[in-house]
Amino acid sequence: MTEVILRPGAVPLADWRAIYRGASPRLDPASAPGIAESAAAVGRILARGEPVYGINTGFGRLASVRIGDTDLATLQRNIVLSHAAGTGAPSPVPVVRLMMALKLASLAQGASGVKPETVALIEAMLVFGLTPVIPSQGSVGASGDLAPLSHMAAAMIGVGEIMAGERRLPAEQALREAGLAPLALGPKEGLALLNGTQFSTANALAGLFGAERLFQTALVTGALSTEAAKGSDTPFDPRIQALRRHQGQIDTAQALRTLMAGSAIRASHLVDDIRVQDPYCLRCQPQVMGAALDVLRQAAATLETEANGVSDNPLIFAATDEALSGGNFHAEPVAFAADMIALTVCEIGSITERRIAMLVDPALSGLPAFLTPKPGLNSGFMIPQVTAAALVSENKQRAYPASVDSIPTSANQEDHVSMAAHGARRLLEMVDNATAVIGIELLAAVQGIDFHAPLASSSALEAVRATVRAIVPTLTDDRHFHPDMEAANRMVRSGAVVEAAALALPGLG
Repeated sequence: MTEVILRPGAVPLADWRAIYRGASPRLDPASAPGIAESAAAVGRILARGEPVYGINTGFGRLASVRIGDTDLATLQRNIVLSHAAGTGAPSPVPVVRLMMALKLASLAQGASGVKPETVALIEAMLVFGLTPVIPSQGSVGASGDLAPLSHMAAAMIGVGEIMAGERRLPAEQALREAGLAPLALGPKEGLALLNGTQFSTANALAGLFGAERLFQTALVTGALSTEAAKGSDTPFDPRIQALRRHQGQIDTAQALRTLMAGSAIRASHLVDDIRVQDPYCLRCQPQVMGAALDVLRQAAATLETEANGVSDNPLIFAATDEALSGGNFHAEPVAFAADMIALTVCEIGSITERRIAMLVDPALSGLPAFLTPKPGLNSGFMIPQVTAAALVSENKQRAYPASVDSIPTSANQEDHVSMAAHGARRLLEMVDNATAVIGIELLAAVQGIDFHAPLASSSALEAVRATVRAIVPTLTDDRHFHPDMEAANRMVRSGAVVEAAALALPGLG
């Protein structure tokens, strides 16, 4: 397993991507002195005997309640147990591991007041593959992702459940079998663990990484569909894009030109083609997909910044022994980024479905009806297009911005919240829907190109066609379609399509 060294505050997006895809994170040892000094500062602050939110007071609307020194450990344990109130299906293990790595990097910046042993336990759990079972619902994205992060913290003190490989075990048993002791929480530590945006951010990053792969694959399948319909590459001319000036559009058109370069199919209709213009789903790919690329890049920049920040409260400034209360736990930047990603996933699927619909319509594509050699006797790609339409419609419903909603919580103390958690959590399901749509286009476009034999497409697109045909044969007579679609979905998810086309775009992994 690949190892990633986390340098708190300076972790590149590529490292978060690697952790999500299975790499093991380890903390840079250089962060140790700052962690220790932050914990020592909490002790000095307590020694002054002044009320400090979250250290010797209650929480939320109960912040005015002073807690005695003898109850400080109980205070931190109680907040973990009481706030572990999530519901719903367990979050995916890769998302939870990413959440833990984000929390590890945040605490290691020395602004949260936790002991070195607390940070070490998160790191050890990641190394040993111990993943807390985190219910996926229950956070409004401010004051931090309280419920899901509380379930993580509960597992660290031996309460709740942990996935140890494929086994779902009581937390205390899982820790014991790994040779780890449950954590005894000190002042501020329970609050530091459960406050922050790491659940929302992990889900948003997972959605981003899925959307990146979707985007690149849809460029390849879009080029394949252009070839299948004998469309023109003139709309991808760099002079057109330069006059619009959007970088995403410029990069997308360049990628499409590269994918189609040297195509004998394109060369076959350069002269005497009676068609003047292609449908928008072909002609406007640089404009639609380019806009999506710009938005994905902006969302990536926001999430990389968030991933490198500290978002619990209060924050400890050891140099001056101050505990300052603020609002870094408010996940509005993550909510906006998640909404942006949702819009791109929806639009990528939408224009993809339009190309599928174009390919199965002989009046638009010039190909046999529903891409079958014997239409009528065979239905060909008739119902896969219907499936694509259904999935796109679902994604349209899910793409409504989550960030525009707010419901006050904690007796109106927390009176404006971000809704980042479910705004981010929906993304993986949207990505799955769009993956299936792109998988259908992959099959349909390759089937369309088959009809142009002996003419061949470009070397890049022929490599993709060969990859598909090694698994899914040409559709002659109708057969059970679902296995073909599942095979295509696996190719999209794994990145095999992008790899076969040797497509690379700056900033996307």
